[in-house]
Amino acid sequence: MYTTWWPPITLSHSRRDQLLRALLWSCASVAGLMLVCIVAFLILESAPALSHPGWRRFFTDAAWHPTEDAYALWPMLAGTLLSTGGAVLLAAPLGIGTAVFCQWYAPAWLAVPCRRLIELLAGIPSVVFGFWGLVALVPLINQWQPPGASLLAGICILTMMILPTTSLLAQASLAQADPDALRAAAALGFGRWGTLRRVVLPSCAAGLLTAGLLAASRALGETMAVLMVCGNVVQLPSSLFDPVRTLTANMALEIPYAAGRHRSVLFVSGLLLLLLVISLVGSATWVRRALRHV
Repeated sequence: MYTTWWPPITLSHSRRDQLLRALLWSCASVAGLMLVCIVAFLILESAPALSHPGWRRFFTDAAWHPTEDAYALWPMLAGTLLSTGGAVLLAAPLGIGTAVFCQWYAPAWLAVPCRRLIELLAGIPSVVFGFWGLVALVPLINQWQPPGASLLAGICILTMMILPTTSLLAQASLAQADPDALRAAAALGFGRWGTLRRVVLPSCAAGLLTAGLLAASRALGETMAVLMVCGNVVQLPSSLFDPVRTLTANMALEIPYAAGRHRSVLFVSGLLLLLLVISLVGSATWVRRALRHV
């Protein structure tokens, strides 16, 4: 028989609960401290640019030429918001439709492989999406409307990247539908579509909206894929076929050689992105709480 040199340790349930609570509190504190440190670092590095030339210059300067004291961030902010918004508009119906199909209409032999494929799609590195877009999607768009590397290419790539997030979160939300409400709908004679439209989707609206907002947060922070397919021209696009540059791509391109005020302005870009993500996460939380009380 296996024996140990150390005597067994016996703790009361209350003592075990206290140790577990302390451990979990420590883990949560570390996670929160990491976020605080990141925010503090961004603010510290952005302070020189926020004091001079000042935050208004980022939206009033005519162009982005850091060596010539021109720091217009608004074209890149517009490119970021347009690419993210377009991707969410495409990915939300596709993801929710896929979730509804897997959860309500697909037989088990088809629903399980479909979920596994979506999970696999979520695990593909962003650089692989970008490389595929560069060698396949961009030439295809170029045949339609040059130059190919454009806002449209970025929207398409981001749609594929956030589709798994939208679909998997939507499936998790649909799976939490109240069984009593489903049985009541069946007793009233509702069909499958009637149950979905009148019972399931209204009760899961908060979760579905949260899925869309969190997918938007994912798209806002994407760098490599949009860097490879969007063209990286600092301009306000007039059509889907115009090249654009996002804030993340601008930071990735210029941080290796940036110095002084130029470097500080790039950290302002990071701070702006962080504020956008925080606002989206806060909106998701607010929407979820508001819809739960409807």
